[in-house]
Amino acid sequence: MDIYTLTLILLSDATFGRGDGVAGLVDAEVRQDRYGMPYIHGRTLKGLLAEECASILFALDERASRWHGAAQRLWGRPGSSIEDKAIMRVGNATLPSDLRAAITADVESGKYAPIDVLESLTAIRRQTAMDETGKPARGSLRATRVVLRQTTLEASLWFVERPSQDDLALLAGCVMALRRVGTGRNRGRGRVKARLVDAQGEDYFAHFKEALQ
Repeated sequence: MDIYTLTLILLSDATFGRGDGVAGLVDAEVRQDRYGMPYIHGRTLKGLLAEECASILFALDERASRWHGAAQRLWGRPGSSIEDKAIMRVGNATLPSDLRAAITADVESGKYAPIDVLESLTAIRRQTAMDETGKPARGSLRATRVVLRQTTLEASLWFVERPSQDDLALLAGCVMALRRVGTGRNRGRGRVKARLVDAQGEDYFAHFKEALQ
C-alpha cells in the first residue's frame, strides 16, 4: 500500500472546532484526543482538499479535461459504485509521531495531565461584536480556543490502488493550494503552509506545473 505524508505548518493561530464549547470556559473548543493533543479529523482534511481540487478544475477551464479522471480517482463521486469509489484515504492530521509518543508517555506516567498538554499547545482568544455606536454589543463576547501558530501537524495519505503520476500531480496541486483551515478563516485564522512528501522526497507539484505548461 502506497503511503504519503501531508505536512501542515500553522502560519497563524487556528481553531479546529469540534462543534461545542466548555461551559464557563470557551464557546468553541478545539478537537483533541484523550491526551490533550489537538488534531484535524481526516474527513475534514479530505473535504478541504476536495474543495481546492474543484477550484483548480474550474480555473483550468478547457484544460481541466486531462485531470477529471484523476479527480474522480482521488475523491470519488457521490452515489458511485464500488469501482468508482475514491482510491485515497486521509488520516487525521496530528502532531508529529515522535512528539506524540513523548507526550503520550508523559501523560500515561502521570507527569502531565491532558489539560496541561492542551494548554501548552493552545490559547484562548476572546472577541466581541460592535454595535452601531462602536461599543461592544451586549451578550456578544465569545471565547474561542486556538492552536498556536508554528504548530506542525502531519496526516498520512494512503491508497488502496497504486496512484498514477497524474493522480499524485493533481493531489500535490490541491495540497499547495490549501491556504487556510478551521473556523475563523475570514478573521485571519488558520493560515497554513502545506506540503506533500514521500520517503524519497519526490516533488509531485513539479510534475503538476510541468503538465500545465
